[in-house]
Amino acid sequence: MKPSGTQRFTNNLKFKETMFLLGFDIGSSSVKASLIDGGTGEVSASAFYPSKEMKITALQPGWAEQDPAMWWENLKLALADVLSQSLVDPSRIGGIGISYQMHGLVMVDRDYRVIRPSVIWCDSRAAATGDAAFAAIGEERCLSGMLNSPGNFTASKLKWVKDHESGNFARLHKMMLPGDYIAMRMTGEIRTTISGLSEAILWDFSRNGIATLLLDHYGFDSSIIPELVPTFGEQGRLTPAAAAELGLAPGTPVSYRAGDQPNNALSLNVLNTGEVATTAGTSGVVYGISGEVRYDTASRVNTFAHVNHSGENPRLGVLLCINGTGILNSWMKNMVGGGLSYDGMNALAAGVPVGSEGVSVLPFGNGAERVLRNRETGAIISGLNFNIHHAGHLLRASQEGIVFSFKYGMDIMENIGIKPSVIRAGKANMFLSPVFRETLAGITGATIELYNTDGATGAARGAGIGNGFYASPEEAFRTLRKLDTVIPDPALAEELEEAYGRWLQLLKSRMEN
Repeated sequence: MKPSGTQRFTNNLKFKETMFLLGFDIGSSSVKASLIDGGTGEVSASAFYPSKEMKITALQPGWAEQDPAMWWENLKLALADVLSQSLVDPSRIGGIGISYQMHGLVMVDRDYRVIRPSVIWCDSRAAATGDAAFAAIGEERCLSGMLNSPGNFTASKLKWVKDHESGNFARLHKMMLPGDYIAMRMTGEIRTTISGLSEAILWDFSRNGIATLLLDHYGFDSSIIPELVPTFGEQGRLTPAAAAELGLAPGTPVSYRAGDQPNNALSLNVLNTGEVATTAGTSGVVYGISGEVRYDTASRVNTFAHVNHSGENPRLGVLLCINGTGILNSWMKNMVGGGLSYDGMNALAAGVPVGSEGVSVLPFGNGAERVLRNRETGAIISGLNFNIHHAGHLLRASQEGIVFSFKYGMDIMENIGIKPSVIRAGKANMFLSPVFRETLAGITGATIELYNTDGATGAARGAGIGNGFYASPEEAFRTLRKLDTVIPDPALAEELEEAYGRWLQLLKSRMEN
């Protein structure tokens, strides 16, 4: 049933030194919660659940689904851990921010019950649906309005349900993104943002409104679109029932939400034209900010509304996504690592020369890749010699292969004006590997700056911007600390270019066949 109404939150924003801010990062592998002291910016406590990756169900090749209730249950576990660690009185938490896995589809009925499992970001079943719409509507009309092909994004996933599961579609009251679902569980309100609709390919930038062009083509009624709220600002307040379930104060405002990649950029204070953020978790992303409406005509990289976008002051995020990033590294750990920790794997990889002595790895084993025009090539290991190569070669070649896929996509981004001299990232996940970060700096020629932040911490800062605790993003990020800088090593340039050329030839051969 629809949750009951809210109770007014009574925190006094004048007492800045007493306010704490709570952020959640709803991934497909885990849910992380972070509580920060608003005054100092320091993390008071953080936790993630589960300790092993959340279940992804694949009923057919290329499919990927998750039960939204699983996100909620792991959110509660992470939050309980954070509250236990910090011993902070929940009444001192002045805002909640939500970051979430992009492009997923959540469907609810009129009683706010989930109709079917969420079709998540790496599910490629709707690629043909989106391609057909791109051709039928017309490439120029799609790109000039929505800046992308409908592709394998959220709207196309819903059209797939309409075509193949008519009973489920008939029950639909509202479609949502994963973060909208979490906010609904907290506030009892079904709402979304312009940034969210743009990632669903349901925002028309030429009209600065909902993309009725695609709604009409897919036969969707506009009533299925949630109410719009600002990315920063009050989006609802915790209901008494949700507050009791979470152990928080009724009426606490949800004051920020964004997809994980715009949020990662926010967490690194990447808000202005020319700035670039990257992340390398389960998937890998390079995300650059543009002040102009530009797009890749083949939709190999995608353009969405950034967290600070407005019609009057455009701020667009150009996004390169590589599905097979940390998931490849995890696969190598399980299959090749021999019980090594990630630190042990990184050390073993570092003992192998640049170029992995001829071993190349294509990391495209986690569904269709947009950068490859929604082709599903599969992962490939090439050049393996049983007499000279060992586990270290496979580990290094995998990390180099991921970086080379970034380089391939960044060359496309350069064609639409994104060419970074500096790339910012959190010092986490694959950026903990010296091989990975030095290879990325070397092959792109960009300096890598690593910071003390992550998605949940960024969402907490976003909540402080949204509830007015911080007067500006500049104030919110005044305590962001740079932990490390990686400068390209000219001595590695020739070897890296040779290894990248070999990798690129392998990719071209695979694409042709």
